[in-house]
Amino acid sequence: MRNPSRRTLINLAVAGACAWLAMPGHAQQAANQAATETAAPADANAAGPQAAATPGPAPSPSPATAAAIDTVVTVSGSRIASRGFTQPTPTTTLSSADLEKSAKPNLFNAIAELPALQGSTGRTTSTNSTSSGIQGLSSLSLRGLGPIRTLTLLDGQRVVGANVTGVTDVSQFPQLLIKRVDVVTGGASASYGSDAVGGVVNFITDRKFEGFKAKVEGGQTTYGDDRNGSLQAAWGRAFMDDKLHVVVSGEYGREKGVPSPGFGEVGANGRDWYKNPAFEVRPLGQTNDGKPQYRYIEHAQQFQYAKYGLITNGPLQGTAFGDNGQPYQFQYGSNGKPNYAGGVSNCVAPFCVGGDLSGSVGAGTTLGMDLTRKVAYTRVGLDLDADNSLFFSANYGQVASHFSPNPGAAKQGNLDIQCENPFLPASIKAACAANNISSFKYGTANAIFPENINVHPTRTQQRFVAGAEGRFNAFGKDWNYNAYAQHGGNDTDIMVYDMTLNSRYLAAIDAVRLANGGIACRNPAAVASGCKPLNIIGNVPADPAAMAYISPANGPQQHSRQTQQVASFNLNGEPFSSWAGPVAIATGAEWRKEEYTVRGDPYGNGVSANSPNSAEYPADPLLNSTVGNNWYAGNYHNAEGAYSVKEAYLELNLPMLKSAAWGDANLNLAGRRTRYSTSGYVNSWKAGANWKTGVDGLMLRAVTSQDVRAPNLSELFAAPVVVNAAVNHQGTSVQIQQRTIGNTQLRPEIARNTVLGVVLSQPSWAPGFSASIDYFDIKVDDVISALSAQQEVDLCAAGNQEICGAMVLNTPGSNFVTVQAFNLASLRNKGFDIEAAYRTGLTALGLPGRLTLRALATHTISFITDSGVVGTIPTEGAGVNLGNTPDWKLLATQTWDHDRISLTLSERWVSKGVYSNEFIECQSNCPVSTVIHPTIFDNKMKGAFYVDIGGSYKYSKNLTAFFKIDNVANVDPVAAPQTNLSYGINPALYDVLGRTYRAGVRYDF
Repeated sequence: MRNPSRRTLINLAVAGACAWLAMPGHAQQAANQAATETAAPADANAAGPQAAATPGPAPSPSPATAAAIDTVVTVSGSRIASRGFTQPTPTTTLSSADLEKSAKPNLFNAIAELPALQGSTGRTTSTNSTSSGIQGLSSLSLRGLGPIRTLTLLDGQRVVGANVTGVTDVSQFPQLLIKRVDVVTGGASASYGSDAVGGVVNFITDRKFEGFKAKVEGGQTTYGDDRNGSLQAAWGRAFMDDKLHVVVSGEYGREKGVPSPGFGEVGANGRDWYKNPAFEVRPLGQTNDGKPQYRYIEHAQQFQYAKYGLITNGPLQGTAFGDNGQPYQFQYGSNGKPNYAGGVSNCVAPFCVGGDLSGSVGAGTTLGMDLTRKVAYTRVGLDLDADNSLFFSANYGQVASHFSPNPGAAKQGNLDIQCENPFLPASIKAACAANNISSFKYGTANAIFPENINVHPTRTQQRFVAGAEGRFNAFGKDWNYNAYAQHGGNDTDIMVYDMTLNSRYLAAIDAVRLANGGIACRNPAAVASGCKPLNIIGNVPADPAAMAYISPANGPQQHSRQTQQVASFNLNGEPFSSWAGPVAIATGAEWRKEEYTVRGDPYGNGVSANSPNSAEYPADPLLNSTVGNNWYAGNYHNAEGAYSVKEAYLELNLPMLKSAAWGDANLNLAGRRTRYSTSGYVNSWKAGANWKTGVDGLMLRAVTSQDVRAPNLSELFAAPVVVNAAVNHQGTSVQIQQRTIGNTQLRPEIARNTVLGVVLSQPSWAPGFSASIDYFDIKVDDVISALSAQQEVDLCAAGNQEICGAMVLNTPGSNFVTVQAFNLASLRNKGFDIEAAYRTGLTALGLPGRLTLRALATHTISFITDSGVVGTIPTEGAGVNLGNTPDWKLLATQTWDHDRISLTLSERWVSKGVYSNEFIECQSNCPVSTVIHPTIFDNKMKGAFYVDIGGSYKYSKNLTAFFKIDNVANVDPVAAPQTNLSYGINPALYDVLGRTYRAGVRYDF
């Protein structure tokens, strides 16, 4: 028996874990229920659960062995490390060779293309938002369940979140050292704890890399923008007779993005596909005429404002202003004529079709953010003896992004302009007098602002991990262990520039003529605080002093500090054998603490004498000093919160059958007991089985599990988030503040995850061929979710008085809708994963080289969301191409390798879909539209098919050049209409940047 003192420590740890499991409820859970765990294939180089694989054959992969194909589906993903063990949950593995062939500047983009990954966020998503907090965040989502239900690990270890939702930023990972990425498409809460409802994405680094390697890469789109480049280098060496291993890497990357083209129906840098798409929505009360309520339109024109100003009500309605403030008759689309009460004939509020589109703002959203990555990583491992080692790793990652959510700051006909305003032309003053009016309503895109709003989020991570791993002998058996402690911190700073203060803007545009002939702000309090009059009547240069007053240099700011501390211990071994083989066990315990603080600027949060930066944001009588929310957008608020977790798990592998005729079968069981400081105890479990049948190459697998996701820091303790939005209320577009707040009474989500699969792995009659098909069924109850602002408004209009209490819609300038999360909803996602691979030499055909074919597809049969709110119905998300879950998503590759040359052709396909499955499509004789079943003229949304091509040439043993062209045919994105002119595309499903060229060199010595 080796290391008796260490054995004593291990035995004490095991006894502690067992005692933990024996607490009330633990023993029954461990004995009667099983748990799902799906991480990565056992690997001696992988930390965490994979760190101590015993000698012998690796877990059997599917559909093809790793030797046969670089990218395979492996039947693994367990904390069990045992000879011959086959895990029932499928795992798709991307090798370093696969990642190299993708030639992406960020590994996130390569992984997000996998069909099972749906709803991931990247630098092309959320670019129209100032306050969502996820801008520039590269986070992965499985099954369309969202990043918060996908657990992303580094070497099997948790990583501090880059956002208060707890999701990680893949851009902060050390990417050059990644040797494999395992994507587990099944629930894994029983082994890894909270968040693994949709599955696990595990990044495995090369922990004992020796030598030096580097990569230099650059590229741009066919439009000459989004120029990008990266430089990565890694070095590793062994010292002290191979006992000390040191690995160091550094990375710098820049993707410059696609700048905003500004105003009008024009795409950036020659992109001619943008056509102001929108939904024209008639009021419900008018849908008894047999015509549909919704209609897709292009060239949508907001008739409540113009580029440089438009009178939107009263006898002067339709008067617009151009150069030097000169009035002219606004050109309404749809042959519209103003009715002088705010409406326009032949138009459906808030849109006409065509006409003067120069003031449109939808195309002005940044298509792709300007993003910079800086990552440094080191790992030191010291072998104490042949069986045990210590390790330490440190990671620094900074990701800074920059984008513009929209040009100007549109005011949709909600401004009051006095007829005595000195900036008005004499002809308008005379018209006011002739029509006996003293003021009128006015809308403007504020195109006179010299700069667009620009948002700069920066996330900086520091992460330190120390641990030990190895094996020992106890009771005549070898046991593998690994333990680690982590401290991680992530600082997020959001700086917003060229943002206006609402009350100062209103004071500045309300100008009067002084007795001495000068022009000043009307409000004496505003004048005392520095107000300078601003002329918004026509295309005139904005006074710099006025702009400095309404848009101070110190714009909206938010600083967040999030920390994560983890202590984890895992143990596995084979204590005894049955007639069918060794019985394997894995057990462990983990403690984790998550906490955060967030501080907003005083104008967003509320000015007070105790504000730490009140000198930079002096008190102003025009500003709300208590509630804050003074900015046009980006109103950040203070908050803080923390919770802790302690948990223990037990996993068993029980061989059940071993027969030459009937094959091999095993039963995999696991259970986990978790205590959250905020919501108490919760259980997760798994029960699964594999049967390698007696039929050549055929295996059957099945697993069912209960998985959990506890409410995260944001959901529990969220700082109030206030964003500007527009809702359709009684046929009129109403500008609102959408106020989102937290809820400390939330409970964990509980999911039931079932997978049934058939695998054909290289039968003798088809060497080199493998395939698998898996049916999945995921049901999540007590889902933490909130209704959208528009849903709340619609429910209020339908008579739900409880919802009505969360909004004010009849007070211009003070309208709001409060959005809060509750355990109301449920989700159910059902579908199939299909995967096939074939590799063969071409000599039999008289051709050189090797051919590798591979295809992965996910078919979503149904994705039902039930809000749980009275007056709503379950909605079907499968095939809704405005969302994240198309009916089909496919990725196929064909690779030819020969000596120094490699060529790869790839196809990406998203099937056609609908705008909403709740729409009733009709052109005439339509039923009366309802809130839950609106009618629509055409409910079809196109799919997309993209072809990519890449290749490499090996100049020498150490130097390889490569190239990649994505979206070779430069396929345009499909229009994604909304009920306002926001964005008009869906980057979650479609390529929005266009054809992209990249090339580079790799050096490996």
